[in-house]
Amino acid sequence: MAWRDGRASGKRLLLFMASIVLGIAAVVSIQSFGENLKENIGLRSKVLMGADYRIDSNQPANKKVQSIIDSLGGADAMEVKFNSMAAFSKNGATKFVQVRGMEGDFPLYGELETEPLEAAHTYRQKGGALVDATAMLQFNLKPGDSIKLGTVTFPIIGSLIKAPGSIGIGSSIAPPVIVPFRFMEPSGLLQRGSRLEYDYYFKAPDADLEALDKFVDPLLDVENADMDTHTDTSRQLGRRYDNIGRFLNLVAFIALLLGCVGIASSVHIYIKEKLRAVAILKCLGASRKQTFVIFLIQIIGMGLTGGGIGTILGLLLQRSFPFMLQGFLPFEVQISTSYQTIVIGLVLGVFMSVLFALAPLISTWYVSPLQVLRVQENTDVKSRPVRLAVFGSILFFVFLFALWLLGNFKFALGFVLGILITFAVLSGIALWFMRIVKRYFPKSWSFTARQSLLNLFRPNNQTVVLILAIGIGTFLISTLYFTKDFLLAKATLESKTQSPNMIMFDVQTDQKEAIANAIRVKGLPVLENMPIITMRLQKIKDRSANEIRLDSTSGINKWILSHEFRVTYRDMLISSEKLMDGNFNAEVLPNRPIPISLSDNVARDAQVVVGDTLLFNVQGMLMETMVGSIREVDWGRMQLNFSIVFPPGVLEKAPQFHVLATNAPNKALSANLQKELVQKFPNVSILDLRQILLLIEGILDKISWVIGFMAFFSIITGIIVLIGSVRNSKYQRIKESVLLRTIGAKSEQILKIIALEYLYLGALGSGIGVFLALIGSQLLARFVFEVPFVPSWIPFLIVMPAITLLVLGIGLSNSRTILRSPPLRVLRKEIV
Repeated sequence: MAWRDGRASGKRLLLFMASIVLGIAAVVSIQSFGENLKENIGLRSKVLMGADYRIDSNQPANKKVQSIIDSLGGADAMEVKFNSMAAFSKNGATKFVQVRGMEGDFPLYGELETEPLEAAHTYRQKGGALVDATAMLQFNLKPGDSIKLGTVTFPIIGSLIKAPGSIGIGSSIAPPVIVPFRFMEPSGLLQRGSRLEYDYYFKAPDADLEALDKFVDPLLDVENADMDTHTDTSRQLGRRYDNIGRFLNLVAFIALLLGCVGIASSVHIYIKEKLRAVAILKCLGASRKQTFVIFLIQIIGMGLTGGGIGTILGLLLQRSFPFMLQGFLPFEVQISTSYQTIVIGLVLGVFMSVLFALAPLISTWYVSPLQVLRVQENTDVKSRPVRLAVFGSILFFVFLFALWLLGNFKFALGFVLGILITFAVLSGIALWFMRIVKRYFPKSWSFTARQSLLNLFRPNNQTVVLILAIGIGTFLISTLYFTKDFLLAKATLESKTQSPNMIMFDVQTDQKEAIANAIRVKGLPVLENMPIITMRLQKIKDRSANEIRLDSTSGINKWILSHEFRVTYRDMLISSEKLMDGNFNAEVLPNRPIPISLSDNVARDAQVVVGDTLLFNVQGMLMETMVGSIREVDWGRMQLNFSIVFPPGVLEKAPQFHVLATNAPNKALSANLQKELVQKFPNVSILDLRQILLLIEGILDKISWVIGFMAFFSIITGIIVLIGSVRNSKYQRIKESVLLRTIGAKSEQILKIIALEYLYLGALGSGIGVFLALIGSQLLARFVFEVPFVPSWIPFLIVMPAITLLVLGIGLSNSRTILRSPPLRVLRKEIV
């Protein structure tokens, strides 16, 4: 019976099935790719690090660290890593690069990928350099050309395609250049104040890394060093992509929820038409269970088919993800089939179909045989307790699914509440609109206008469902545009002449005036000339850093204890700072702790407030300080921000280096100044913020594209839901429209009625969606990103009209059957 009835209603059930296909495809593709990514990271963690474990420090190994290294059998390879400027003799160009001075047979796992292949092994013997392949192309370099680092000029032995440790976005800002370690000291680049990192690599395939890390790492922490295992690397990489994966999962889940709205809508209309047939079956002796199961089998069959098609589509789509996320992945992901996600897709298709179809399906249980005679019978009151139980089950499932995707109870609860609020607002506005139209019906309007409004609140209307589908889709795409704009605005530099766009750091004290004069000779201003002093925390209040490290119950963040702070001194706040507590210009008194200003994140992680004392080790000299003020710092601003600021008159004689900044109005002047400074001061590194800005914009554009691609699933799903709802409602409208034609209405009038109805629905749904996106994005900008919100005009001028026209087009295209059908065929119920 289920097969016969389903075959007769095949087209309409296909639309029901299509509602879930894209949602399942989105979930399966992202879940399957996520499983592949975790598997690849786990298998390649040794290759990504280049060793089983490493010991790193920002200074050469002291006696204690060296003794620990020796006790472990000695390092199999080591390197010093830092950022510097490189000059290319071929064309006089300069580039900010990451210099990696290698010693030993690194990597211990995997290979340096170079062109030519032998360059990975010959660069050490030849005393040459391996230069990042992208930089080679950018500056038209070839093997045999030369690169100057500091005072040493290296022949380029080959291009570096891939190397352990040179991954992600950082390598795009500062492309790696590998040279032999023995040339580092002669280059003059290992200056005081330079941010150096010494890494010692070990190969120990049989070692218990977890036990080793637990024993050795605390010993290294005392000496301001650290131990990382390859398993740590895999966990860090996994966390790096978790947020992107979770967000895409949520977008896919929303697409699935939209499909579920389509399921509920389609089944609701479908079952309403079948109530008379159910009543006849009961008159012939069919039981409640039999009539219920007939339609339940149809739903299960469509859910299984839709889940299967969605799963196949998702597995095909999964293969495009490595290309979409290419800029974020440090390795090529090998795609494999995840059987777990196939099972998830099939089970999810069936389960979601049945769960969301139950609410309208319940009505078949309560249909009385008298329904054959009584065309209208209210079964809602009888089925209300069961419907409430079904709605509760739906909410519980949505929460469990969100918890599975996010792995956080609060986030999952927040997501469910957010979905409820969004759906409630859209449904509430739709119901309110229907009541307003009904209450203040414009009786003086023309016949076609009145009839189109009547369609919005008459029986079998689809106003709520259509506005939900249109509104959610519009909400997603509009939020994408709003957030993309203010995120890009956050990263964009101000185009003012007084905003620095070139920063020179690692400037030694005896170089400061000469570099400042070189800037002024070019007619450029010296906008900032900041001294920087390095220091470490020795004591917090009355407890030493070592004591706090050993206290497992301490709530103080451990990074505070091992971090080398770079501080400055000045007597005023800058534009990116806001005073939260205390007095920034507190007076320095004799024989009293020096009043300093902390950023709010440092004060929070160190668990100190205004008036607490801190003891710093300033390169061998102990200095007692007191928290005089706490500042809120906007770290997203493209300017020099500091965690700790001292007052003037304290650190002037301490060993220090300087950071200078200027504004170069054009690319040519910037390149000319960089070339001159690199030749005269090879230890100075120069950041051209315009290049970084272009990189950031490119990254944000790529993120926006990925998010937009996934939002596309929700929009397409919404459109399919829309088509399904319109087509299903068409069967309710055909008889009424033909009756209008029978009593004299023309086809043009009916077409206008339908066009106006869907114009109202499209404009209302898309308008509410844009309005909700505007509010949501404003809340995100204020409370999450803490940036000014300037709304984009694209959702108002493009998205909203486009979706309105799309709704109108779908409504009109589905009205062709009504206009082509002879009235007599409809009245004889011969139309299918």
